Amino acid sequence: MADSPHYSPTVARQTQVRPYRRRAGDPLKRPLRIFTLDPGAARIDAATTTVDVPWEPLGPGPEGALFYIDPRDGDDDNAGVDLDDPRLLIACGVEPSVSDHRFHQQMVYAVCARLYAQFQYALGRVLSWGFDASDQHGRLCLRPHDRASGANAVYQKNAKRISFGYFENPGEGIGRTSPKGQLFTCLSHDIIAHEFTHALLDGLRSHFMVPTASDVLGFHEGFADIVAVFQHLLHGKVVEAQLRRVDGSLDQAVMLARIAEQFGTVTQGRALRCAVSTDVVKYRPDMAPHDMGSVLLSAVFAAFLDVYRRRTEPYLRLAYRPPSGYLTAELVTFLADRAAKLAEHFLSMCIRAIDYCPPVDLHFGEYLRALITVDRELVPDDPWNYRDALITAFAARGIYPGGVGQLTEDALVWKPPARFLEPVTALHFKNLRFAGDPSLPVDAGEAVRQAEELWTYASRPHVTAEFGLAEPGDDVDPCCVESIRTTRRGGPDGQVLFDLVAEITQRRRVVDPATGMESKFFGGCTVIIGPEGEIRYIISKNVRNQARLDRQLAFQRGSDYWETTGDKYTLRGYANELAHRTGREWPPGRAE
Repeated sequence: MADSPHYSPTVARQTQVRPYRRRAGDPLKRPLRIFTLDPGAARIDAATTTVDVPWEPLGPGPEGALFYIDPRDGDDDNAGVDLDDPRLLIACGVEPSVSDHRFHQQMVYAVCARLYAQFQYALGRVLSWGFDASDQHGRLCLRPHDRASGANAVYQKNAKRISFGYFENPGEGIGRTSPKGQLFTCLSHDIIAHEFTHALLDGLRSHFMVPTASDVLGFHEGFADIVAVFQHLLHGKVVEAQLRRVDGSLDQAVMLARIAEQFGTVTQGRALRCAVSTDVVKYRPDMAPHDMGSVLLSAVFAAFLDVYRRRTEPYLRLAYRPPSGYLTAELVTFLADRAAKLAEHFLSMCIRAIDYCPPVDLHFGEYLRALITVDRELVPDDPWNYRDALITAFAARGIYPGGVGQLTEDALVWKPPARFLEPVTALHFKNLRFAGDPSLPVDAGEAVRQAEELWTYASRPHVTAEFGLAEPGDDVDPCCVESIRTTRRGGPDGQVLFDLVAEITQRRRVVDPATGMESKFFGGCTVIIGPEGEIRYIISKNVRNQARLDRQLAFQRGSDYWETTGDKYTLRGYANELAHRTGREWPPGRAE
């Protein structure tokens, strides 16, 4: 297929991922045992559990349709676990073990398979990767043991894999980690979820890997932490164990809010990060990525706790009888179930909001607007004030969207086009050639056809202006369709919403007046297109915006993520790998 300047190679890459299609007689789920928090957690904390992952036949590794486990470690070629072995099938996989490398492989596969299914459910479609995976049969590589990574785990876009390092505790015994004991990042539920989320987010928004401002990398880190923390709350037994300890007060169950506690305790004396703290940390645009990500994490989790308190308070008032302070086992189970359902709702909301973000240069305030918009579409009345809780939590941390005078729901939601735009008839759902189920990727020819139709539509002068795009010129390239995907969302009253979500980007070549260095400056828009081809939302970042350009150039001058090559600003490697560098070394490396 010939290349075209009208669309990005990512358009055709969307068609590479082909999940397993369930056949008649196949099981629905595959039960597998995992560590719920960290291998150092006590048994009374429900340290292990059995989770259900979508069924698919697996080769040794295991190797599935979406990703595969690479059992190699440097020159060591270890055998991969065969989870289709009848003995392991009946036993729900390998028994949780720190020393059995087969369980390490199972742990990584199970957490990633479960997380991919959560994203697929939230977005209503199959997710693609942010790289060309044709040489890996459309799959992401997962390497549980990577000696070279040391005390680090990282999504490596250029290598098309996630590598999990391991290291030896160099100091005295810490908790359940003995002196000289080995720590494997592949056994931390949080680290696996965090790194896998980086890979999924890169597939959803590839330009979020480009550090045009601190918010961009901060969002990558904060969003990955949000996903990791909400995984804790989806394990009912873990939540029950913690609620018993704190007399039902979820905001006191800090173990559920901590990320990679065992790993962090060994490397820095405490959990890597925590979703709750005694002091509310305010947002600052100059914060380091992980610090800024912690602000986003705390805002979302504070909103979650606020809604949880309001939804459970009536039951606690009925059942709670001081001074005994005793909560019955039935009530604890009920509270844990409520927490899990609420966590699932918040997680889906956070994932769906990605579709309503601009394609480039994301700021936290814009993510808040995306959260409010996507939830309002599904739950217009919001009886439990989820959206108000989010607005309050973001405002308390000093996160304010640009161009919004008041943080009210009606002011924050994205607006429809200011003027009438004729429908894109070629993208009416009756004219789309789906591969059967609209959630499945179309073939490459259909993906390119849709991208070309959208490019033609966006290139009309009146549409270009409404989309927030610039007319091409000596310094501005024509617009480019980055992706066009279906989305399907179900609401609480049974309604199902279908849309197309498209990214259009535009590149401008600029010169920094302070240094004379050349740079690339991106703009573009996200377009939400209804099933009849109607333009529902346009979320744009104009490439001619001078204030935004000035901020990016100022950021590039003082950022470790950019270097000067000849007379140009260039990225110092892949931004996602750079995001893990904090400037503080802990031998033999530092995991973040």
